[in-house]
Amino acid sequence: MATIAELEPTLRTLRAGAEHWVRMTMPERRALLRAIRAAALEAAPAWVEAACAVKRIDPHSPAAGEEWSSGPYALISATSAIEKTLGLLEKGRSPLDEVELGTAPGGRTTLKVFPYLTKDLVLPGYEARLWLRPGVSLDQARRGIARALRDPNRPARVTLVLGAGNITGIPALDVLTALYGEASAVIVKLNPVNSAIGDALRAAFAPLIELGVVHITEGDHELGAALIAHDAVDAVHITGSKHSHDAIVWGTDAEAAKRKKAGTPLLTKPITSELGGVGPSIVVPEDGWTSENVDEIARAIATERLHNSGFNCVATQIVVIPAAWQRADEFVEALKRRLAEAPERPAYYPGASSRQLATVTVHPEASVLGGDPEAPRTLVDHLDPEKADEHLFTVEAFGPVLGVVRLPGSREPQAFLDAAVRFANDRLVGHLGAGIHIHPRTREALGEHFDRAVAELHYGTIGINAWTGTVFGMPGGSWGAYPGNTLAEVGSGIGVVHNALLLDPEHVERTVGSGVWKPSPTPLWFVDNRTAHVTARRLTRFAGIDSWVIAAPIGAAAIDSYRKG
Repeated sequence: MATIAELEPTLRTLRAGAEHWVRMTMPERRALLRAIRAAALEAAPAWVEAACAVKRIDPHSPAAGEEWSSGPYALISATSAIEKTLGLLEKGRSPLDEVELGTAPGGRTTLKVFPYLTKDLVLPGYEARLWLRPGVSLDQARRGIARALRDPNRPARVTLVLGAGNITGIPALDVLTALYGEASAVIVKLNPVNSAIGDALRAAFAPLIELGVVHITEGDHELGAALIAHDAVDAVHITGSKHSHDAIVWGTDAEAAKRKKAGTPLLTKPITSELGGVGPSIVVPEDGWTSENVDEIARAIATERLHNSGFNCVATQIVVIPAAWQRADEFVEALKRRLAEAPERPAYYPGASSRQLATVTVHPEASVLGGDPEAPRTLVDHLDPEKADEHLFTVEAFGPVLGVVRLPGSREPQAFLDAAVRFANDRLVGHLGAGIHIHPRTREALGEHFDRAVAELHYGTIGINAWTGTVFGMPGGSWGAYPGNTLAEVGSGIGVVHNALLLDPEHVERTVGSGVWKPSPTPLWFVDNRTAHVTARRLTRFAGIDSWVIAAPIGAAAIDSYRKG
């Protein structure tokens, strides 16, 4: 692990690199994306192997598919999407010329940002639409695209990325956001949990490291604090918890609360953040649902909770169903069965055991459903929707813990959906990601009322018949909390990352992903997909090889293994 003294020459190099970066031409920056893609593809096997070692999973098991898809595949796809955006700008065109435009309630404009690349078509039936904020016109959005990159007089700056400890692709994508979204050089301090991937990330970003605009280091909390305070660092981005954010901004001493109340933060540099929260999944049933439908949704939600052993910022934590639903008990039993039958995974992330214990201490009636005995899978039913201080409403479990709320009142889809949206907005901490499971015929019957309900669901990413985590792999989409948070009330964070169309973050409200009601074959990210490791490895190669002659048979092989999942 490095010390701040050892990093002094690196910080000077980054400062010079930042000066050079703002003067580089668009074609030069675009060419680097292709170089990163090739380097990331070469580094991918070592990257995945290191990630699997951290998470104590067999790199040849289906669980390793998560590491391929949320690590190197996510980075490689993002380089291609940003490259397309820059190529269009060089030709005097806009990426908005390449996407389908639409509208949403409240005068919002929507952009269909997935599929954006031809290679995105390997995921049929899934799409993502980015919503501009109310009042933002298309002309404004066009002018805001790549604003930082297009400004040669922009002051040079260095951004510190305090990397996530759970998903290895997060710090990698944060690097692209800093460079191409903010025109900033970047130093990454990896979370100690993920420090083992440092060598692989350095190999993936070798072209940018050699240019002097990226540096990746390992270090502890003290190094992070020293970098935050260093004069060479102009801005900070953190992926983590609200507590970590507040410690950086307001301090941890006896005066921290006074500073927060007075609005006088210790940190005077700009800070952006992605801080997770309590994610809901709203199930909108109808009388025509069969036992098969019930089990399919239970299976999907089990993945939403257990992907990466539950250590995801957008993992579903609260399932919302109508209390009057005649299949409510059957659905909860199906949830328990799917959680219990899911493949075994270590609860590797520090603190998982104590967080699970905190839940069962508050809820001794909880169902414990196997898994890692140190932090077993746990389901709590019949949570009181009126209890504002309910533990599972106010604390992110960050582990394999799931709660069920049975909302009283009508089970009629329109009335229930409205009540569920109000509950999610008002009762749950954080507004990063939310999901809705609804049959297409019910959605069609609700018509514009469904669209208005989605608009009223104030989350930065919304998945309709698709887990919000899938949007992470759709680089044209935005990623971040619903806008409106402040340093004092930071919620799930401030700012936007990813966003390969390079829209001005101040113009972005959210991204809404849509999936398939009854997916077949088993989606790649499902925890019970038997060929996920094979498919994801092939998809990574398919995405990373620019020659269609070479890539096409690899893509066909990926589709073949996907069908066997």
